Amino acid sequence: MKQVLQDLKEGATVVADVPCPRVRAGELLIQSRVSLVSTGTERMLVEFGRAGLIDKARQQPQKVRQVLNKVRTDGILSTWEAVKSKLDHPLPLGYSNVGVVLEVGSGVEGFEVGDRVVSNGPHAEVVSVPKHLCAKIPDWVDDEQAVFTVIGAIGLQGIRLAQPTLGETFVVIGLGLIGLVTVQLLRANGCRVFGVDIDPTKVAMARKFGAEAVDLSQGEDPVAAAFRFSRGRGVDGVLITASTKSDQPIRQAAAMCRKRGRIVLVGVAGMALERYEFYKKELSFQVSCSYGPGRYDPEYELHGHDYPVGYVRWTEQRNFEAVLDMLAAGLVDCRSLISHRFPIERAHEAYRLLTTNEQYLGIILEYGRSEEVVRKPEVLLSHAASTTALAGDPIVSFIGAGNYASRFLIPAFKQSGVRLDTIVTSGGVSGVHHGRKHGFRRASTDPLAVIGGDSCNTVVIATRHDSHARYVCDALTAGKHVFVEKPLALSHNEIDAIEKVIQERRGMGEVPILMVGFNRRFAPHVIRMKALLGSVNEPKCMVMTVNAGAIPKEHWTQDRTIGGGRIIGEACHFIDLLRHLAGARIKRFSVSRISAVPGIDIVNDKATITLDFEDGSIGTVHYFANGHSGFPKERLEVFCAGRVLQLDNFRRLRAMGWPGFRGMYTWRQDKGQVACVEAFVTAIQKGEPGPISIEELLEVSRTVIDVDAELCREGC
Repeated sequence: MKQVLQDLKEGATVVADVPCPRVRAGELLIQSRVSLVSTGTERMLVEFGRAGLIDKARQQPQKVRQVLNKVRTDGILSTWEAVKSKLDHPLPLGYSNVGVVLEVGSGVEGFEVGDRVVSNGPHAEVVSVPKHLCAKIPDWVDDEQAVFTVIGAIGLQGIRLAQPTLGETFVVIGLGLIGLVTVQLLRANGCRVFGVDIDPTKVAMARKFGAEAVDLSQGEDPVAAAFRFSRGRGVDGVLITASTKSDQPIRQAAAMCRKRGRIVLVGVAGMALERYEFYKKELSFQVSCSYGPGRYDPEYELHGHDYPVGYVRWTEQRNFEAVLDMLAAGLVDCRSLISHRFPIERAHEAYRLLTTNEQYLGIILEYGRSEEVVRKPEVLLSHAASTTALAGDPIVSFIGAGNYASRFLIPAFKQSGVRLDTIVTSGGVSGVHHGRKHGFRRASTDPLAVIGGDSCNTVVIATRHDSHARYVCDALTAGKHVFVEKPLALSHNEIDAIEKVIQERRGMGEVPILMVGFNRRFAPHVIRMKALLGSVNEPKCMVMTVNAGAIPKEHWTQDRTIGGGRIIGEACHFIDLLRHLAGARIKRFSVSRISAVPGIDIVNDKATITLDFEDGSIGTVHYFANGHSGFPKERLEVFCAGRVLQLDNFRRLRAMGWPGFRGMYTWRQDKGQVACVEAFVTAIQKGEPGPISIEELLEVSRTVIDVDAELCREGC
């Protein structure tokens, strides 16, 4: 199928062939009929993509500060690679879509196959969208009117925050698509409306919709005109729907308002407020968030938990429905806002309009292909012939291509010289991008085709944590070697299932290699530490300090069902590292964490884990998410036989008391990702056991799950 993507690195807007996404739980799979280009938001994205690195940095000063902090801790090379990786991901464009439901995901009620719906899906022939970001279209509202629903909901939410009443006077600054729909919604609410814009065509259209308006291109004074419009009293409120870096709209809004007037920023504008005007008039100022309550709340959008209508009358979905009702009643006219129509194949021409002086307003993309054409789950990236994988010839497929997989795992496997067959992602976009970049044969959205097919003998699992164990079991059962990014599993039941499959394969005389991405034990500094410690025959005292940094509680890794929490999802690395350096089984452990106090949402990621090993060694993992980014992210210290080893951030190893060795320094941070993959690939090629024994992988994984459970005994 075809989808519109923005290249943030080079600036090109392209129509790419990508696999059809698969429907997920709580979502609808929709075949698009039309979609609307957001001429404000999407123009900014196009301009950002075309800007040079310096201009990109100027537009995002907060990101620059993050980059400088990373340079101090991780070094210039690692930071530069991280920045390039961020810009390398293509961005799907669009968020106003109309189509027909092809498939209903599990847990979705109120929608059926064949329903005509509006959604915030991107510009693509097929989209998969959470149910609360969809709404049914009344039969008497056509597609081209309905496609303005999401844009309308943005304006409607600003209006709800402003709380207009019948007969009040309101100014709309910025008469683009959102502004012109906002004018009509305010008029339908019984308000007198005054519009402001620099484009004479848009000013004329606002007047057509019943507003008075001022044309800034004619040098008119909008403040004076607004005072005349309000009979000299000042307007009751101002909605700013413009997109500009200037502070002028907010200054003008403050000057226009009466005492205790209301100003709502719906669009984008400079935020340098002049205190005196706001103080003198006791003005209220608020920034509106997109379509309404529920936006960016994963519980509402991703998990499908609706807000009770008695407490939250207008959610984003109910705002969609309200706009559709206004369209059905004929109170809002969006057809006259359409200036251009393009088939999806010519979408690049539509985006060229955004950076020219040609007049445009509502730009619609049209889709017309059959369901059979657009629902293909895979795209061929290379014309190399598919072959059946042989036992000693690693042919690798990936399930998942997120940030870690694309930055480290895929390049590491490519560097190892293996053949890359299929890359599977749920949406298809990142799979096509990274698949072409690294030489995969095809991109797909169907993981079962990879696991059950015979085109590869090795599967890399780099999906969200809740799917790891399931894919591991399926791939091992299919006789494939498995490399799974940590963690191996989220529960003992999942570990038991994996162990059962391994025993079954052993009983059949076949033992595919299972490898967990515990890469830190393969880092060059750790390899040197292991060799040094091997020369000393006495217990070790180890301290691992992890300055993990805070992650919001809304992030998927903090979700115990999906991510398992940060102890299972991340601290497993460090438990494995100490287990490796000790060279002995974990005998017991103890844990402690900070107390739950008001203001701290998560306490489990601020914990100390103490491990006792069978050889008498002890190790402590301080996993802290409440530190400063200027401190090293990972520091390992080992005390043994009157000697000390100290490793900072996998760049500098200091040694005290070790004859003939004082330390080791590398310019580039190396956490062992490449060496970890090479060890796995070599084991397959030579028919040897995995680099980490199955027993040790299961031991560490069970310990991590037990540690997390102990931390949760007093509540997570």
